[in-house]
Amino acid sequence: MSELLQFWHQRAQSANLPGSTHPWLIHTRQRALDRFMAEGWPTTRHPDWRHTSLAFLQQQVFDGQPVSSTQFEIDALRQGQGGHWMVFIDGRFHAGLSRIGPLNDNIRIVPLAQALTSGEAALESAFGNADEGGGPAALNLALAADGAYIDIPARTILDEPLHLVFISAGNATASFPRNIVLLGEGAEAVLVEHYIGHAEDATFTNAVLRGRLGSNSRLTHLKVQQEQPEAFHLAMIDIEQDSGSTYESHSISMGARLARHDIGTRFGGTKCHALLNGFFYANGRRHVDHHTRIDHAQPDSTSHEFYRGILDDSAQGVFTGRIQVREGADGTDAIQRSDNLLLSRTARVTTQPELEIYADDVKCAHGATVGQIDEESLFYLRSRGLSEAHAHGVMTYAFAAQALKRITLEPMRRRVATTVRNLLPGGALLGDIS
Repeated sequence: MSELLQFWHQRAQSANLPGSTHPWLIHTRQRALDRFMAEGWPTTRHPDWRHTSLAFLQQQVFDGQPVSSTQFEIDALRQGQGGHWMVFIDGRFHAGLSRIGPLNDNIRIVPLAQALTSGEAALESAFGNADEGGGPAALNLALAADGAYIDIPARTILDEPLHLVFISAGNATASFPRNIVLLGEGAEAVLVEHYIGHAEDATFTNAVLRGRLGSNSRLTHLKVQQEQPEAFHLAMIDIEQDSGSTYESHSISMGARLARHDIGTRFGGTKCHALLNGFFYANGRRHVDHHTRIDHAQPDSTSHEFYRGILDDSAQGVFTGRIQVREGADGTDAIQRSDNLLLSRTARVTTQPELEIYADDVKCAHGATVGQIDEESLFYLRSRGLSEAHAHGVMTYAFAAQALKRITLEPMRRRVATTVRNLLPGGALLGDIS
């Protein structure tokens, strides 16, 4: 047994986790821990991980102590943003920095630790089981102590966006947030996840979000991952959709030494729709991996999937997108694209769109591109008086903007666009644009 595996085993055995008096939860956590200890970390021999190695992660020890953050950091993030806010420091809910406004009496938005302790009736079926996802998801299930529990009943609309802020503050800390989102029939919500880091050394975030969308419900979900350069971020999003429901996902990855995002949705009823939209920027020796799955298990549903990546220096990017159309899922309409821009000769990207079609009456398309800045377009901008750096910045940001413009939440779209602009080479020359 490796040193890191031993560490997680000891932590799970000694942790005083919320809900430890519930037999079903004790059993679930133990099965998850047993699975992780038996399988260990996924290796590049696994088909889903052949382009992403966790070898360097396994050399780390995350035994740091949680710390608190400053009010200024949260205020700066909230600037110009309304809505409800739940703040988590090193994986634990921080009531003093959180702000949840008045809610409809039937809406439940509470820390997961509170829901586990009080024994929310819906949690036993919604919490998850040890067979779902890969090894990192099993480790999260074994060690999850907090996160957000969101239960919006039928025909209810959450009046403002809910922001979940996860701050990695303590050096060498590990956190295992688990978020549960339950939408009843016809319910609607906008959820924004922020992952930010202020530690100087490596930290580890292993996050899971499970969403269960009732018929004709709608969840708009924006995830912004912006942790410090030495961070490790592994995450899984698992969505189940009933008839007529809509799931809109925007995954923005701009931080961490290694970031892996597994995003999956399954259509359990007819006439579902999913939009999976993503953008990532990686420089230095950073590695970003998006692994998506859309399961068209029922007929007359649509899915649109668009991912864009910009890579510089010796960064590496991976996109693997699988759309599965099951037998009998006639009327499926699915589009998938992966487009990538390389800013250096040493940057690398691997893109693998996949279609598995077992029905006849379908309309499916997929494509992928990898390229560099077009020299003719660059020359045109230079001939109009732009400097080389300014012209590069315009073209690079224009490539990113194709993904960002799909974010319908205006304040967050502008904030993300500004952050991306400031990160990109030459972006500071572009001024205040969105």
